[in-house]
Formats: sequence, structure tokens, C-alpha cells
Amino acid sequence: MNIGEAAKASGVSAKMIRYYEATKLIPSAGRSPAGYRTYTQSDIHTLGFIRRARNLGFTMDGISALLALWQDRDRPSREVKRIVRSHVEDLERRVAELQAMLDTLKDLESCCHGNDRPDCPILRDLASSKGQSADMKVPIPSRLNTL
Repeated sequence: MNIGEAAKASGVSAKMIRYYEATKLIPSAGRSPAGYRTYTQSDIHTLGFIRRARNLGFTMDGISALLALWQDRDRPSREVKRIVRSHVEDLERRVAELQAMLDTLKDLESCCHGNDRPDCPILRDLASSKGQSADMKVPIPSRLNTL
């Protein structure tokens, strides 16, 4: 099948398929006599694996490692679990950071009267150089300080 058909069958766009080939995540596709890329059912299955891993938030490096393990029938499952555990820990850390940002913003929102007066604790906090509210001492997650 051609790249358009492969994209439709796998749920991965043709642009991303080309990108995966260019970055060597997947091997270069076979070519028809006219020079068009051709894909097998095995290629479609691999693209589906990549799509699922991307949907679960794995990085390209993580997907590459998982693909190598998936294709190695003699792999120890502990290696797969190690990669997934590391990803879970990263997701948990990111969720905690997002929760801290949400809590901070809710606190700031509750302190703002939202009236016609110019005084606004939200803007005052954003302008502070300490990364925390002068009035409320609400810590701003370190990730927010770098944005």
C-alpha cells in the first residue's frame, strides 16, 4: 500500500510517517518501480504501535527503546517495565506541577476583586521577581518560573 493508505490504516499522518523514517525510528519504506513508498501490514502494525505509544506520551527515545524491545522476542520484560515506570514517574511529577500551578492560579483568582479598581493581586504576583506572591506566599512551581 502507498503512504496515504498506510496513513489511513495506521492512524499516523503521512507527514509523521516520513518524519519517523527520516529520524530512523522506522526503516525506510520499500519503493515501487515508480519510486513511491510501499508499506506492508507489518509496517502498519509498527506504525500503530508508535501511534499508541505517542498517545500515551512517550518521547521519541522512549518509543525507540520500546520498539526495539517489542521486536526482540527474547527481551526481558523487566526492561519494558523499567521504561514504563520511568515514564509513569515523569507523568506523576508533571501532574503534580500542573496541580501546583492550578492551585496557585485559583488562589490568585480568589484574591482579585475583579472590579473597576486598578489594583490587581494577580498582576502584582506575576510582576514579582521572587516567583511567589508577596501577599499570599503561594509558591510558583519552578517550571512556571522558566516560562
